Amino acid sequence: MTPVSIQFEDFLLDRADRQLRRGGEAIELNSRYFDALALLVADRGRLVPKDRFLKEVWAGVPVTDEALTQCIKTLRRQLGDDASNPRFIETVPKHGYRFIAEVKANGSERRASSPANRDFLKLTAAGTLGGGVAGLSGGLLYGAASASQPVGEGSGAVSVLIVLLALTVIIALVGSAGVSAGMAASQVWKRGPWWATVGGGALGGLLVGAFVRLLGIDAFNLLFGSAPSGMTGGLEGAMLGATAGLALWRAGRLPEKRLRVHIAVAGALGALAGAAIIALGGHLLGGSLDLLAHEFDQSRLRLGRIGGLLGENGFGPLSQLFTGALEAGLFTACVVGAILFAQRRLHEHRN
Repeated sequence: MTPVSIQFEDFLLDRADRQLRRGGEAIELNSRYFDALALLVADRGRLVPKDRFLKEVWAGVPVTDEALTQCIKTLRRQLGDDASNPRFIETVPKHGYRFIAEVKANGSERRASSPANRDFLKLTAAGTLGGGVAGLSGGLLYGAASASQPVGEGSGAVSVLIVLLALTVIIALVGSAGVSAGMAASQVWKRGPWWATVGGGALGGLLVGAFVRLLGIDAFNLLFGSAPSGMTGGLEGAMLGATAGLALWRAGRLPEKRLRVHIAVAGALGALAGAAIIALGGHLLGGSLDLLAHEFDQSRLRLGRIGGLLGENGFGPLSQLFTGALEAGLFTACVVGAILFAQRRLHEHRN
């Protein structure tokens, strides 16, 4: 909840008395301009879109953008702020405004980190669950395709399906946790710049991908004495994370779009990234499973059925390209869609 009294520099915003004071002296603001300032201060560090001002400050009364522009201009004048070098109100061109000054509540510094930490955890958890959904979908695909006999005719086929489901879900959960944490951190503590969200996703994907690859190689060497080379790792994770970050940043620039539109765009960007990874010689989950199948001759992993559907003899280049695009598209769409949904729920809860 927003404190009743909030201080920034030598200003005091008293919501109870509906006054803005400087050094104990009241500063004249009409009711709507006061509400606009209170809205900005309450969401310090976050973008407040234009349509939110119109909805909450003007309460649905039809006004032009010029009314909001005049409101912000007046607030800046009363605060002694400069639009070209802002200390208090920052303009996000074509989208809205952001309050950037440090604030204190009730005479002590506002603990903005506590709600920010909660937002970070909620967004990370949402993205991780979204990744789990993508992993479940991939597990069903590869489990059904790689079973040595049709699912349902023997315990061998069912066992393969269950193992691959568990494997793909775990990998997806771990990978999406890293990517989501990177993007969530940029959204909560460094909102705005595209490079923060893209870089956060890329860094999370890079670290988790590299860790999982090293862990997997060590595990195979320990258990079987050898491990396949070329398995998916940090670079693939970084590319997927950066793509997810780009899709999330784009959605933040176009908040008025429907959620399903953002999910569709995220999926398309992810599919392009997945195809690019394969074209550049990388591997995603399907390619890594195929490497495992060839490394261990007794393995029951067989992905040739996918190649057969695409007119290939085995899991060939076309199969890898198709599954890579599908995997990455599902992953990006699910992770970004889940984070966007969580962001909207948090926004609705605060309002």
